[in-house]
Amino acid sequence: MTAELPIEAVKPRRPGPMVAAAAAALGLVWLAYTVVVNQNLHWDVIVAFLFDGRILGGLLVTIALTVLSMGLGVVLGVTAAVMQLSDSPVLRGASALYTWFFRGTPLLVQLIFWFNIGLVFPVIGIGVPFGGPMLVEWQAHQLITPFIAALLGLTINEGAYMAEIVRAGIRSVDPGQREAAESLGMSHRKILRRVVLPQAMRVIIPPTGNQFISMLKTTSMVSVIAGAELLTVSQRIYLENFEVIALLVVASLWYLLLTSVASVGQHFLERRFSRGYAS
Repeated sequence: MTAELPIEAVKPRRPGPMVAAAAAALGLVWLAYTVVVNQNLHWDVIVAFLFDGRILGGLLVTIALTVLSMGLGVVLGVTAAVMQLSDSPVLRGASALYTWFFRGTPLLVQLIFWFNIGLVFPVIGIGVPFGGPMLVEWQAHQLITPFIAALLGLTINEGAYMAEIVRAGIRSVDPGQREAAESLGMSHRKILRRVVLPQAMRVIIPPTGNQFISMLKTTSMVSVIAGAELLTVSQRIYLENFEVIALLVVASLWYLLLTSVASVGQHFLERRFSRGYAS
């Protein structure tokens, strides 16, 4: 009986991927060299304004708008998603109308509308409905500042998208989990808080992280209503010194840093909520 010789598999060399990788690396090096040596970018101006007080102030406004809009948007989205899953046709209809309208109209239009809400409602107040007396009232042009208008527009728009994300996450939980909790006598609210939402987070977190990263960049739209965020401040500076490209590069570098940090945070959150599940 002859002994079987071990088989030594040799992977054939394929020059295609190596050539493509070399070409990509060469292209990246050439692009980096072109950007660095390009005197029209005015790197001295970029360095000078990168940590300028006005830029940092606009950066803080961008971060504040992002965190507040996402936080309130998530609360609004969870509320709308629960309403969509309700047994009440009125609640389902109201939630569906909300998501349909604010997902169907451009965010830019919504921002401009909220900024000019005083043209429709010059006085905003709290009182008895249907023409009753007003208990407290404010002048709309004083109450709705650019920051408040931006916060309203971003929050309400984000809530409509988060409603669909949360609804999909809740739907992904096995109905048997809810039935088992009901058999233990748990209330619907407790089932949602203790059973459904913790399991749905595994599905909700990744798109929510993407929404947060998108929100960081979407805040730049606030520049149309002079919201004093990062892009608006950059525009104000380059209208003074005419260094358009340099200031746009400054804003872009800060946006890249913020989105990179948010991406790392999203990664660790996904790992945290994916524990116990096979990848």
